[in-house]
Amino acid sequence: MSVSAILLLLVAAIVVWGGLIASIIFLSTHPEVADLPDEDDAMLADDVARAAEPHPTRDT
Repeated sequence: MSVSAILLLLVAAIVVWGGLIASIIFLSTHPEVADLPDEDDAMLADDVARAAEPHPTRDT
C-alpha cells in the first residue's frame, strides 16, 4: 500500500469512529425526553378512530 492510501484509510477511520464516539457522548449528555404528558381518554379515542380509517392515497 502506498503512503497516500494508508493516510486516506486513517482519515476515514478517524472520521467514522470519531463520529460514533461523538454521537455516543452527545446522546449520553442529552438523553431522550422522558417526562412526556400522559395520554388522556380523548387522545386514545382519536387514535382508535384514526386507525379504523382507510389509509389516504393520492390519485395522480
